[in-house]
Amino acid sequence: MSSVPRLVVAAPSSGSGKTTVATGLMAAFAARGLAVSPHKVGPDYIDPGYHSLATGRVGRNLDAYLCGPELIAPLFLHGARGCDIAVVEGVMGLYDGAAGEGELASTAHVAKLLRAPVVLVVDASSHSRSVAALVHGFASWDPEVRVGGVILNKVGSDRHEELLREALDSAGVPVLGVLRRAAQVETPARHLGLVPVAERRSAAVEAVAAMAAQVARGCDLPALEALARAAGPLPGGSAPWTPASPAHHPTRPAGTPDEVSGRSAAGTPDETSGRSAAGTPDETSGRSAAGGPAPVVAVAGGPAFTFSYAEHTELLTAAGAEVVTFDPLRDEHLPEGAAGLVVGGGFPEVYAAELSANEPLRTAVAALASSGAPVAAECAGLLYLCRELDGKPMCGVLDATARMTERLTLGYRDAVAVGDSVLAAAGTRMRGHEFHRTAVEPGAGAAPAWGVRAPVRRVEGFVQQGVHASYLHTHWASEPGVARRFVERCRTS
Repeated sequence: MSSVPRLVVAAPSSGSGKTTVATGLMAAFAARGLAVSPHKVGPDYIDPGYHSLATGRVGRNLDAYLCGPELIAPLFLHGARGCDIAVVEGVMGLYDGAAGEGELASTAHVAKLLRAPVVLVVDASSHSRSVAALVHGFASWDPEVRVGGVILNKVGSDRHEELLREALDSAGVPVLGVLRRAAQVETPARHLGLVPVAERRSAAVEAVAAMAAQVARGCDLPALEALARAAGPLPGGSAPWTPASPAHHPTRPAGTPDEVSGRSAAGTPDETSGRSAAGTPDETSGRSAAGGPAPVVAVAGGPAFTFSYAEHTELLTAAGAEVVTFDPLRDEHLPEGAAGLVVGGGFPEVYAAELSANEPLRTAVAALASSGAPVAAECAGLLYLCRELDGKPMCGVLDATARMTERLTLGYRDAVAVGDSVLAAAGTRMRGHEFHRTAVEPGAGAAPAWGVRAPVRRVEGFVQQGVHASYLHTHWASEPGVARRFVERCRTS
């Protein structure tokens, strides 16, 4: 298991064609009869949907900032169980990572943590001989990163390909594929990236098939497979992550509530010390929660809520919950017996009218929250719980209004729980990612969820009764007590 064949698909910059090549490569390998494990570096939720179409397996993220470098290999092995080969799509440029953090969370960092060879996808549309200097620079920048080959994308003609190959003969990096310009494999995008698979499934299936055909036609698949098999074993001691008894791998300290928010945070020694205190002794020891019927946790899905990590559902299930997915665009009732609610990210602004029109479900969500049942909402979920979004009525759980803006808010965040909530005790440190073009205007007296250090020191989100709502996307594998604490509150609320 620790020597699963693997490749990392990277590029000099965003827009070079990583998603097309990685998705096409996954599908092409699958068509050859291989069980392919799909992965994505960073916090991207959309690309993994295309990876899932290509492979028939859940697309999984590998984020060294959100989860910590020590969890990358275990999470990779968890996703790659039973697979013949793994393809990891990178993020941004090969060496681009968390701002101000050096290589942390970059594609190069993850490739080194996995000891995986890198295939560099180069947009060659504006290059000739200079492509050799570009590839040589990326291949030699960090000697610990093994660039095992290059795939030339958007090549214009046979003559163009000939010039590129001649130039690269001296770079010492083999050309493993040449792809011509092909509009049919392009996927539509909007304000936060590609349009998710859930919103265009038929067209997405066709696009993935076109990507697979283009990669199979233009790339040396046997050579790419051989490169993947040359990856060798993962770092010593690596074992698959498991949601049943996940080890605690804390991220770097974010600070105490006082340090981040400037507020007084009186409480127990654990709450004010800044140490992680995610839950009860059972929750933090890894022992299973109290017995009894499995509480039903309703998880929002469908086209409006497509942003989620597979590990969240796995952790909830392992903690003893019965997870039931529902679609807020179509279902007028929460799942029967729902004792808790999770509403992740997505595009509620695109579906604001339809979400608003589903008044029975909005009423049911408000009633569940009013009962004190645990509700966890991230980003899109936060907007859905507000009184209104762009003037359209939402659930009214929070005394806040939300609206679209022209400003993109994007970046990793160090956070610490300001007070106790259904997800974490005061002082619990987590890392998150913020990615939206909306703004929320809270009413008076709202209690915040997180204290955040950067880019400016501030408090963020809402905690009221059993509700925890925030813009921050977090990865619960980094703090296993989150899911266990949530399920335990579902049992007792």
